[in-house]
Amino acid sequence: MSASNATDREAYRARARDWLAALDDLIASEGADAAAELLEQLERRAAVQGVRRRRVRHPYVNTLPYPERHPGDEELEERLENLVRWNAMALVARANRKRPGTGGHIASHASFATALEVAFNHFIRGHGHEEGPDRLYLQGHASPGIYARAFLERRLDEAQLEAFRQEVSADGLSSYPHPWLMPTFWETPSVSMGLAPIMAIYQARFDRYARDRGLVDVLPRTWAFLGDGEMDEPESLGALGVASRHQLGNLTFVIDCNLQRLDGPVRGNGQVIGELARRFEGAGWRVIQVLWGRAVCELLEADEDGRVLEVMSRTVDGEWQRLAAEGDDALRAHLTGGDPRLERIAARLGPLVRGGHDRAALHGAFDAAAREETRPTVILAQTIKGHLLGEAGEASNVAHKTQSLDGEALRAFRDRLGVPVSDADLDALPFVRPPEGSTLDTYLRERREALGGPRPLRRASPPALDAIDEAPLERFFEGSEREVTTTAWLVRLLSTLLTDHPLRDRVVPIVPDEARTFGVEALFPRVGIYAPGGQRYEPVDADVLLTYRESERGVILEEGITEAGAMSSFIAAGTSYANGGPHLVPMFFFYSMFGFQRVGDLVWAAGDARARGFLIGATSGRTTLNGEGLQHQDGHSHLLAHPHPHVRAYDVAYGYELAAIVVDGLRRMLVEGEDVLVYLTVANEPYPMPALPDGARQDIVRGLYRVSEVDAPQITLLGAGPILREALRAAAFLKREHGIRAEVCGVTSWSLLHRDACTAERWNRLHPSAAPRRPFLRERLGDHERPFVAVSDWVKALPHTLARWLPGPLHALGTDGFGRSDTREALRDHFEVSAEHTVIAALAALAERGEVEPRAVADAIEAFGLDPDRADPRTR
Repeated sequence: MSASNATDREAYRARARDWLAALDDLIASEGADAAAELLEQLERRAAVQGVRRRRVRHPYVNTLPYPERHPGDEELEERLENLVRWNAMALVARANRKRPGTGGHIASHASFATALEVAFNHFIRGHGHEEGPDRLYLQGHASPGIYARAFLERRLDEAQLEAFRQEVSADGLSSYPHPWLMPTFWETPSVSMGLAPIMAIYQARFDRYARDRGLVDVLPRTWAFLGDGEMDEPESLGALGVASRHQLGNLTFVIDCNLQRLDGPVRGNGQVIGELARRFEGAGWRVIQVLWGRAVCELLEADEDGRVLEVMSRTVDGEWQRLAAEGDDALRAHLTGGDPRLERIAARLGPLVRGGHDRAALHGAFDAAAREETRPTVILAQTIKGHLLGEAGEASNVAHKTQSLDGEALRAFRDRLGVPVSDADLDALPFVRPPEGSTLDTYLRERREALGGPRPLRRASPPALDAIDEAPLERFFEGSEREVTTTAWLVRLLSTLLTDHPLRDRVVPIVPDEARTFGVEALFPRVGIYAPGGQRYEPVDADVLLTYRESERGVILEEGITEAGAMSSFIAAGTSYANGGPHLVPMFFFYSMFGFQRVGDLVWAAGDARARGFLIGATSGRTTLNGEGLQHQDGHSHLLAHPHPHVRAYDVAYGYELAAIVVDGLRRMLVEGEDVLVYLTVANEPYPMPALPDGARQDIVRGLYRVSEVDAPQITLLGAGPILREALRAAAFLKREHGIRAEVCGVTSWSLLHRDACTAERWNRLHPSAAPRRPFLRERLGDHERPFVAVSDWVKALPHTLARWLPGPLHALGTDGFGRSDTREALRDHFEVSAEHTVIAALAALAERGEVEPRAVADAIEAFGLDPDRADPRTR
């Protein structure tokens, strides 16, 4: 409002008071929903009149009225919470006293403790609940508090707490939530920072999918306890629209808004709570702010002129942090702003507690979220980092690094909490829990029993099957004279699994908007694309065979262009067996270039979560995907997959290789119960598919098998993927033109061969007196000394990982350098992985040994029309 004089301003204020009074009357008589409907009508009318709405500013107040009462026993809950706080501090402090540099965090849990306790006492359902267990993502830095609560529950003992972050030298506790390290305790990994939000969203969506597909009967609620600082990670906010679009009323984020990240304020010169509120509301979420406790709410009610609210609206987070550090008196003076009437009111009030430390306010917010059915909810809980730590770190910029309390700070902390530790015992930092059967112990147990048992608690169900039925899959070992791509071969196999196999209800296909690229669109009309609510339109291609069919019971998860979202769905499906659901096998198809390179962090998290499934790197190969160019052509994903200990990585040339690997993977996951991911790279080059050679199946699974065998080979060519065919051409040329006996071996997994060799080498090193073990590689290749030429669509570093275990020198050809567009023939010549370059490499290797004349190499270079002085493709 712009007013030219005092009269105009007073007239405006009078009208505003009338409108506000009318709004109050409407709310009082007809309720908040009626008021919201009227405001929407006013907004539409204003838009028609050309009134531009200013940026929405969320008032710095609670969204919900302060509750009349808290349903639990607040006194007992406070005492239990204080014991958790004490033990969490002692856990970290004792570890760092005994082993300086152990690390750990006290301040994060200190700010989030009340919210976590309200959730555990009243909302988080356990495995014994009739509606099944809720999903639980816990802020990683708060893990000491989770251990401290488990200690009170007698699920962890003092020796385990004493061994915090000692996982090699003792039966200790992991630094953060890591199911790989504590497979019966932690359920979901939430570190690295920022991954929990996107995983939680897609977990909640997957639970809807599983129910709609008929795989389960219940719909769990997903709770994600997060920090305001980690919301700056792109993954944290990037998928908010998915939650609202799918109407995930079963999803709740609880964000600890302590206004601090690791180094300082999250938004020192702004308000992160308002920023987050706008982001979530704009994405269609229900936003519940829990900013203040009872006393500040009473002050706001008494503030007839809105002066306190105005002060709050212009106070930036850096100032809120300073006020938190200075204490209640500073906050009272700031909020009242020298107004005598407000000062008198504030003086009569109790402590000015932040909402995230007020049990009643938090319970009201959690209860509202738990009742929500159609919208995801975010609870923004304002807290103080390091709450109750006092001078040891409360609201300090270094609070995140606080790892111990000593002297007067420790004594003051004990006194604030009222923990029964004597002065004589104080320095020893004893762990404290109520006696078994005491009032506190009974209350703690009864609250969790009412909700279905303790959390977190990971319960992995036993293997699902006794064997894999291979009969429907036999044809995929038989080959085809028709030209087929390995991608198409895999899609046909997937189609069989989904429609004509006992595993049809266990397979979950996932595609990030590349189904037509990979040929998966053939499944659209057969099994459908999952869409909650079904298909509410007639697709433009309704009259064609491969119509785009969406269904509420659809099977395919078509994620749109988001590998991170698709990988999060993969993790949800691949860990279903450990979260109260059935054993499922996700198959995630993606451009191989956009897999490990783009979402490697999530693949690592999948390993931590003990997920199971198939990662399908389609259209792979730097020269095989010939048209797409530099950013799409993958020649290094197998090198990126190599360090992932839970991944079995394969590059296939033929359909029978693919069938053998898929069946073996299914057996490992569903029969043996292995926590393993299978990474398969398949390609889009069509050629005839031979049948499975006799006796090759197990060798294919282990990583290497003979494709063409000769007596007393002079040289061995190691080929992989589609480039195996170039090796076969080269071997034929060497025999025909030079009389050289070259055997060809297909390498399906460089990394598995390397792991096996390292395992044998390690065993031999540690057992010097025992008969040495031989790597599988040497078992198959023998000890006959000869040169080896490795040729593949991957960088040279990959085959070089095997060099030390070969019975002769290795010459590696590969696709080092940036990709580009051209024909496959031109690209293979450019990167020097063609049959011709393989011949040159073989002749050069034999010339080094004096088995052929150097002139033969030069003649071959000339005969093939190659330029020996052209630049290295890596530099072009």
